[in-house]
Amino acid sequence: MFKILLSKLKEALISVLPVTVIILILAATPIVNISGREIGIFCASAVLLILGIGLFNMGADLAMTPMGEHIGAGLTKSKKLTVLLVVCFIMGVLITIAEPDLSVLAEQVSTVMNSTLLIVMVGVGVGLFLLLAVCKIVFKKNLSMLLMFAYLALFMVCAVLLELKGEDGSMFFPLAFDSGGVTTGPITVPFLMALGLGISTTVGGKNSNENSFGLIALCSVGPMIAVLLLSATSKGELTYTLPDYSMSAVTGANFGPEVLRILLDVLKALGLIVVFFFILQFSVLKLPKRKIIQIIIGIVYTFLGLVLFLGAATVGFMPIGFEIGSQVASYNSGIMIALGFVFGAVVVLAEPAVHVLNKQVEDVTDGAVKKREMMIALALGVGLSIGLSMIRVIFGFSLLWYLVPGYIISLGLSFFVPGLYTAIAFDSGGVASGPLTSSFILPMAIGTCSALGGNVLGSAFGVVSMVAMVPLITIQVLGFKAIVSRRMRQKLTERRIFAADDEQIIYFAGDGDEE
Repeated sequence: MFKILLSKLKEALISVLPVTVIILILAATPIVNISGREIGIFCASAVLLILGIGLFNMGADLAMTPMGEHIGAGLTKSKKLTVLLVVCFIMGVLITIAEPDLSVLAEQVSTVMNSTLLIVMVGVGVGLFLLLAVCKIVFKKNLSMLLMFAYLALFMVCAVLLELKGEDGSMFFPLAFDSGGVTTGPITVPFLMALGLGISTTVGGKNSNENSFGLIALCSVGPMIAVLLLSATSKGELTYTLPDYSMSAVTGANFGPEVLRILLDVLKALGLIVVFFFILQFSVLKLPKRKIIQIIIGIVYTFLGLVLFLGAATVGFMPIGFEIGSQVASYNSGIMIALGFVFGAVVVLAEPAVHVLNKQVEDVTDGAVKKREMMIALALGVGLSIGLSMIRVIFGFSLLWYLVPGYIISLGLSFFVPGLYTAIAFDSGGVASGPLTSSFILPMAIGTCSALGGNVLGSAFGVVSMVAMVPLITIQVLGFKAIVSRRMRQKLTERRIFAADDEQIIYFAGDGDEE
């Protein structure tokens, strides 16, 4: 187990090192002025981030993935569809309510929306769409068509909101679309992916690999619709108070309370899944003692890893992200576009759930879709999304100018590429928009927008939704490339066969002439 942990830590080092080096290089230039104390805290945070990602990935392998697979497989084997659907709905609601990022989101709009109502409605949205995703696996329905109907419903709600509130309604769009990424956090992603794999493996069928993906994709739509519906009933103007992003706000005397808050948030989020799992263990699953011990050890790894990861991101990366955004934008806003692309491409390497997804994709596809290919496609997609987001922050136009054509392209591609790539692509969108995106990229966008005097809520928010959308296109393009490559190989093989046949004909014809 120690060798496996060292391997995970090595992967985490390779993931975190690029973004750390880029930030340190920026700090050495006259463009960004960061104090020695801040650089020291940031470097310490980077070390803790590496340790956190390594422990989290270890815990995901030992606990989160097996828990999801056993629950999915065990409930499906019972052949009680009602029980399976009820359990999945309850899990969807509870896991979402427990997500720490959702509480932060609710606080931002507490002046116009009831925070508790928002959290509950988003939870119900995830629960309902998780039911839809489970039914899709059980009844082996086409994911592309379900996604088409889901996003059509989403944009219809957008149109209704514009009709009801006019131009003010568009101010809610970035917040609503960001909520889809917020609810698919590092705890829920490996659990939901494994749940889908457990159900699809038990159900069987020739496309069981493809059928196992899609839960995260569908569960991301529910929160968006929920926030838009609540926005339609809200009164007054949506206001945003800029938080204190200084490093002093989370260090010194504030460090203890901040760590305690993170501990409680992770304990609440992880605790709900664990309690629910053990209820099912004693009532339905009946797993052997050895497997339960392994899962308990994995839960400890997951807890420690997530606390270290979130603590490092909050203390070291969030303040630095805001400072880089505000200072670089003040120096030259055009540089932020290129910098956004670079940071987007390297930050996705450090998202814990991305490694879980890539590993599961490679395992499920028996190496047909390799981790390296997935990571390159995700890095390009996220880099492009942040670069485009910085353009929107600078010029302040509506998020829909990106999202509408983006989803039309991504949904259109789903009818031309293999279904497996579509399912992986839509899941990867939710996975890529993880906690480091929220705690580094979003503060960087907010810092840029504040320095340029823009509308933070209307222009800076929406970054998470862009990170969730662009990989849908890049990974499906990867699938399209796979089709073209396969067809070219087939044609080359056919030409070689025909050429060999022609040579044999000529050879035998030549023999006949000699006679």
